[in-house]
Amino acid sequence: MLVIHERIEAQPTWDEELLLTYEARSKSRLRCFTVKGEDVGLFLQRGQPPLCDGDCLRSQDGRVVRVCARPEALLHVTCANACELTRAAYHLGNRHVAVQIGDGWLRLLDDYVLKAMLEQLGAKVESIEAGFQPEQGAYGGGHHHSHQLEADFSYAPRLHQFGGRT
Repeated sequence: MLVIHERIEAQPTWDEELLLTYEARSKSRLRCFTVKGEDVGLFLQRGQPPLCDGDCLRSQDGRVVRVCARPEALLHVTCANACELTRAAYHLGNRHVAVQIGDGWLRLLDDYVLKAMLEQLGAKVESIEAGFQPEQGAYGGGHHHSHQLEADFSYAPRLHQFGGRT
């Protein structure tokens, strides 16, 4: 088994590739397979942002492994103007939907309920297959609800910090 614990800077060459969905790239612990079929165990530091298409990892035996975004069923959303696209983005954000933002378009994982909502808002929605790389969010480091060890946890950047903690 190829064991991986370390993220590294992007490399011009690599020894192996992992073709992973966004959900799989969001996990710090994962059993998967290289493109060539080799068994892989990912044991990455918890609390880090999801892996992106093109990121590189180093295995315990020193091999460089490149991460590739597996094409997924997505909704590609466009609108007649920027105001309508902003409105669509607002409604998706209000539902905490992971969204990839491009120049004049939005992409999200295929969902028939969200597709109907977007069409009701006047958006043009196409089904496509592509790699998915949504925005990470303003707070970085993932979403956190636990109050255990709260003193040790800090969002970066510190947004909406109105006064000190007691």
